[in-house]
Amino acid sequence: MVTKRLLVKTWGCQMNVYDSERMAEVLAPLGFSSTTTPEDADMVILNTCHIREKAAEKLFSELGRLRVVKQARADRGLPMVLAVAGCVAQAEGAEIAARAPYVDIVLGPQTIHRLPEMVARAGRAGGLVLDTEFPAESKFDLLPGARSPQGVAAFLTVQEGCDKFCAFCVVPYTRGAEASRPAAAVLAEARGMVAQGTREITLLGQNVNAYHGEGAGSLAVLLRQLAEIPGLARLRYSTSHPRDMADDLIAAHGDLASLMPMLHLPVQSGSDRVLAAMNRGHTADDYRRLVDRLRAARPDLGLSSDFIVGHPGETDADHAATLSLVREIGFAGAYSFKYSPRAGTPAARAPFQVDESVGDARLRELQALLLDRQLAFNAAHVGSVFEVLVTGAGRHPGQVAGRSPWLQAVHAEAPDSDPADLAGRVIRMRAIGASANSLSCVIEDLAHQPREKHAA
Repeated sequence: MVTKRLLVKTWGCQMNVYDSERMAEVLAPLGFSSTTTPEDADMVILNTCHIREKAAEKLFSELGRLRVVKQARADRGLPMVLAVAGCVAQAEGAEIAARAPYVDIVLGPQTIHRLPEMVARAGRAGGLVLDTEFPAESKFDLLPGARSPQGVAAFLTVQEGCDKFCAFCVVPYTRGAEASRPAAAVLAEARGMVAQGTREITLLGQNVNAYHGEGAGSLAVLLRQLAEIPGLARLRYSTSHPRDMADDLIAAHGDLASLMPMLHLPVQSGSDRVLAAMNRGHTADDYRRLVDRLRAARPDLGLSSDFIVGHPGETDADHAATLSLVREIGFAGAYSFKYSPRAGTPAARAPFQVDESVGDARLRELQALLLDRQLAFNAAHVGSVFEVLVTGAGRHPGQVAGRSPWLQAVHAEAPDSDPADLAGRVIRMRAIGASANSLSCVIEDLAHQPREKHAA
């Protein structure tokens, strides 16, 4: 089989990362292997995200650059298949076809299993192949069962879609209704990943804690089933919705040693008035009480969140309420954005759109506070000893890199052995320094094995 080169460029969420991996896997039987250089690529896939600001504009800018590369290859007799996938493709397929007629394939998140057929159709007939349906069959039932090696820490999608219809969000329209994979399929995929060296799995979903798959029924039950897999040292999940944080899931944070003490739990705003306008379905005090319950179950729990500033109608008082909530909760990290309209969403049609300059100023103030809290969270670990999952060699010679239980990047001087040989090991380390984004550590116990239960 002739080897062909595939470049997949991914924007946005971790679910897009997972989908990109799966697209590469379904194309591998056609002879595609990975490249990082567009000029060498026989096929380029842009896997897009509609959450980020000016997502469509960024896509068309990238397509303009790739058009030049595609034409240069054609002049040398080397064809390039150019595909756009993901949420922008789902929402704006017709616009892509009109503005970028040199694109060969446009596909939505639910049709990635059909990609080999699309490539064949594009090669036979020419012209645009457009597939942005929500098919009756689940893509997971038709994707390859065997995964390519994913590394020490990897993602596994267990739930897709959203039924919440937040006023600012396009996900219900681009990913569809909430749907969960059967537990047996998730467990089989997880066992295969562990057999290939994965030690930490992050379960993914638009509202992952709304998981209700056959054979488990709740995310808490699924986590308990996964925790029984030999060799799987760590579990995480993302992204959660406060409305779906059930009692059994809160209890799992106290019961499961392999469930790491870092939770991404988006609140979006600290103002009840803005939360109501966003259609979030919870208040700021609901969120505070939920955090109290989680920390009662797991006292060392770290929290990260999402925030949107400048949502239509947001006032200075609303913004101040968000800052107050951040100071009170003490988030270990956060993603924060200035509101930007998404076509077709209720917020895009709402009155009292906030002036761009006001939104910019509020975002700067919020991000400065979040960075201060993140640094304080990391600095609080200096002097403590904890388990680190080594992911491989560090950036500098003689250094190992890894992840703390709280998802902080960790680096430490390695022993005399090759740092890469320690990948996948869980090692006790002591933090000796902190920055906003990482911890520097020293190895305390190279022979340490993870404990079976954490202290309550």
